[in-house]
Amino acid sequence: MFVDQASVYVKAGDGGNGLVAYRREKYVPLGGPAGGDGGDGADIIFEVDEGLNTLMDFRYNRHFKAKRGENGMSKTQHGKNAAPLIISVPPGTTVIDEDTEEVIADLTTQGQQAVIVKGGRGGRGNTRFVTPRNPAPDIAENGEPGQERNIKVELKLIADVGLVGFPSVGKSTLLSVVSAAKPKIADYHFTTLAPNLGVVDTSDHRSFVMADLPGLIEGASEGVGLGHQFLRHVERTRVIVHVIDMASMEGRIPYDDYQKINKELEEFDANLLKRPQIIAANKMDMPGAKENLAIFKDNLPEGIPVYEISALTRAGLRDILFAIADLLEAIPKIAPEIEDTDEEVVYRYQKEDAPFEITRDPDGAFVIYGAKVEKLFKMTNFSSDGAIRRFSRQLRGMGVDDELRKRGAKDGDTIRLLEYEFDFVE
Repeated sequence: MFVDQASVYVKAGDGGNGLVAYRREKYVPLGGPAGGDGGDGADIIFEVDEGLNTLMDFRYNRHFKAKRGENGMSKTQHGKNAAPLIISVPPGTTVIDEDTEEVIADLTTQGQQAVIVKGGRGGRGNTRFVTPRNPAPDIAENGEPGQERNIKVELKLIADVGLVGFPSVGKSTLLSVVSAAKPKIADYHFTTLAPNLGVVDTSDHRSFVMADLPGLIEGASEGVGLGHQFLRHVERTRVIVHVIDMASMEGRIPYDDYQKINKELEEFDANLLKRPQIIAANKMDMPGAKENLAIFKDNLPEGIPVYEISALTRAGLRDILFAIADLLEAIPKIAPEIEDTDEEVVYRYQKEDAPFEITRDPDGAFVIYGAKVEKLFKMTNFSSDGAIRRFSRQLRGMGVDDELRKRGAKDGDTIRLLEYEFDFVE
């Protein structure tokens, strides 16, 4: 089964907890604090594997959770860092954050990796909190929570040549006779339910990858028909071969077919019309094809090559394959418009979110929320009085106490943070 789109939940590993410990050994006077730091949680990394050509693995496993780091140990021993969880994906995979629609990664080459979510750092042990005023602290941090996000994984097949055209114009037949691919061929629309790939070898020992895409119809860019689901695969092709039924077996006018398909490509992505395009005038062995071709060429703008072929009888295939191979040699491996948009970003400024926000529930309780304050809360060990006092100082330093007073909080009012409740104390 061909799967080219999936929604997935990914959760990186949490950091291990730091430890509160003291060194008590014979002949070691003043051993002092000896709690080690926790290990870092595992990242989740996507890696390109050329042996894959579908997102089938994501069909049955839509949740990925990486391991957490090991907790800190006594004698100032650091907990073990968790090994990253590496998930193999096919070349051409794009990863998008479902909530922000931001493109996280665009993976195209063998072995290329991208960190999708980052593991949390390990919590610090009590040796990290030693000060002259407090030489034996009883404070340790919990591990930092790992990142989590809902992502959309899309596959855009990487092929040198893409076959486009209306249903039943002979795209699958053409692919089957020029390569070893065996797509399903039948005399009804939408026989091709998923893209098919084939490696084409020319008689002069050149080769390229050709993709047969499901047939497009008018309105495909707006979701009509079946081919709209696979329009994204055209984006990766370097040359577009437009297959046209020149015998007009379905009763359509060939030049109208050409205009309608190009319109759908343009509405999906205007850059597609900048790609080199070759017209394969198919079914030239059928009656009326020669006359239709003459009319077609009269309407066609200059400079667009047209090759007469018959996929059924294999007439004209050698010439069009040579023309495709020549064109591929003359253009860059990546289309210029893709190269410009995929420039590596050295630094991307992101506006920092407010450390906290305060709202009020219907029952009168004050609710504190925000990524920074929630992370501090999760990293605090509330079984330790010292850690609780430290958390209170951190909240005061962030301005939470002052903001609560401005909003009318009084002694004894209820304060909520995540699923926990506190009393406001002046």
